[in-house]
Amino acid sequence: MNLYFWRRTKIPVVVLSGLIAARAGSINISAFTPVIDRGFAMAKKTGQLVLAIESPGGSAVQSDLLGQLIRRRAAENDVKVTAVIGDVGASGGYWLACAADRIVANRLSIVGSIGVITGGFGLDKFLARYDIERRLFTAGENKARLETFSPLRPQDEVFVKELLADAHDVFKAWVRERRGERLSAPESEIFDGGFMLGERAKTLGLVDALGDLDSVIKELGGEKARAAYLKPKRTRGLLRLVAGSAAEAVLDVAEQKLLTPTLR
Repeated sequence: MNLYFWRRTKIPVVVLSGLIAARAGSINISAFTPVIDRGFAMAKKTGQLVLAIESPGGSAVQSDLLGQLIRRRAAENDVKVTAVIGDVGASGGYWLACAADRIVANRLSIVGSIGVITGGFGLDKFLARYDIERRLFTAGENKARLETFSPLRPQDEVFVKELLADAHDVFKAWVRERRGERLSAPESEIFDGGFMLGERAKTLGLVDALGDLDSVIKELGGEKARAAYLKPKRTRGLLRLVAGSAAEAVLDVAEQKLLTPTLR
């Protein structure tokens, strides 16, 4: 038996894959705090931690909570963090990447999308067409703001746009804080909400290098180094296992329609 295999350098890799949302099964502070803590505990040996990011984004709140947690743990443990973006690290996914000291992406990775979005449906005209009476009772002038079956009020549209602008300002401030002088293009080009390929993102300073997880692991730990993957444990019953994909797809669609600022 070759015992040398067990002495290889292990680089902890926190796998952040999927939608960022408060619900179970998604990337969120509740599920990932133990994972991140394990990763930083392991990283004390090498001083290095990797975030493997595969996410189109999601909740602004969860993105911020996780980003702040990663920075606190990095400072507490004196660990350098490298983010490796796979197919996509956009919007909230890019927010998480910015928690790292260095960002690596594939030249074809989808990167950026530094913007905020929300939305829904207005069905008031549908009710009127079929002569359906809507009965809604509230206490508070704005309690039914953006209610699906009520007409959109001009003041509500103004309110939502201001809310999104405020959230966008926080996102931009985070990118400025983490990327600083590495940004090499006018902010109007970087913060317009658009996404781009990894090669273009490197030119603009949104990522530091082009590469993949394997090359990063070898760079940090040597040719014999290997990744120690860390992710939340998933406990599913048989019924949930069978119906899981369909149910999660429905929930993902619903998540996008919530009238909350979303990084996606």
